[in-house]
Amino acid sequence: MRLLTLFSASVLLAFFSTTTLAAEVAPAPVLAAKAYLLRDFNSNKIIARQTDEMRVEPASLTKLMTAYLVFKALKNGHLQLTQVLPVSVKAWKVEGSKMFIEPNKPVIVDELLHGMIIQSGNDASITLAEGVASSEELFAQMMNKEAANLGMSKTHFMNATGLPDTQHFTTAYDLSLLAAALIRDFPDQYKRLYAIKEYTYNNITQPNRNRLLWLDPYVDGMKTGHTESAGYCLVTSAKRGATRLISVVLGTTSETARAIESQKLLNYGFQFYESNLVYKRNQAINSLKVWKGQDSTLATTVANDLYLTLPKGEYMRVKVKISSKQPLIAPINAGQEIGAIQFFLDDKIIDERKLVAAKKVEVAGLFGRMWDGIKLKFE
Repeated sequence: MRLLTLFSASVLLAFFSTTTLAAEVAPAPVLAAKAYLLRDFNSNKIIARQTDEMRVEPASLTKLMTAYLVFKALKNGHLQLTQVLPVSVKAWKVEGSKMFIEPNKPVIVDELLHGMIIQSGNDASITLAEGVASSEELFAQMMNKEAANLGMSKTHFMNATGLPDTQHFTTAYDLSLLAAALIRDFPDQYKRLYAIKEYTYNNITQPNRNRLLWLDPYVDGMKTGHTESAGYCLVTSAKRGATRLISVVLGTTSETARAIESQKLLNYGFQFYESNLVYKRNQAINSLKVWKGQDSTLATTVANDLYLTLPKGEYMRVKVKISSKQPLIAPINAGQEIGAIQFFLDDKIIDERKLVAAKKVEVAGLFGRMWDGIKLKFE
């Protein structure tokens, strides 16, 4: 099918105009880190990046994937928050940070989640992994499968904790995908757990190592990580108004440095960029001619809320071009791809999304199909 331009690239959405001059955008900050990335959650726009495809050790940032799979098991009913899990000798004796669970003391899934997310307990991570998959080794296979599903093409997991292994690696880019997926797919669990500042288990109170929870009122998660070789790492999410940003800062020199550098990155994003909802999911965008159907026209829409993230002051310069697959011939299913919408800034495409059918169009009767068939010959 050929593409038919319905509106030229010079036609603007009602809320755009061409009178505003280009805004001056400050360069991204220089961070004392091996790698970093800043992503807008709603639009998936990458605002700033540096060596974000470089292979790094994830350290305890690994526990974002461990949590993702545990949340998935809870959602599917394979685990329950009140379910008691046994503590293996392996989990009890693991090195590194702990929540201090014991083999002879019952512990429930919800306690383990608190211990893993707030206290960064390696013992909790292994116990949860064994609860989901019977062994940490099988759980690591699940982690890699889920990573592939999320598009984390440069990531490979060997364990549920982040303890060093030559085959345990990721990138800042992949970690940003994982962080966004965790918030998107399990918003209630994220809100319930990741902003908690301290947790007490076995009469031992430990603080959340994410210092930004104390320093920035807009920060509501996510996870710290540290090993000798990985350095000090931090994945952070902050929300101001409707805008949520996700920062990934890897390989700093101290706990203080990872907090300071992450704060710089978040402040840069909020100060110089804005994210706006252009079209809501299922909102009618335009109407297209349909042939041989019970309806002669069909509204187009987008499958998900469509946000644009741009430097502040740039929205008024955006141009929009809509194209459709022609001719559109019934039957057409709701949600079927029938076109595309492109957004231009200075004649460069800055974003593009599929347009889908807002509803189903059934095939017309015999006479209607014949009449439209005749008319199509003269189109």
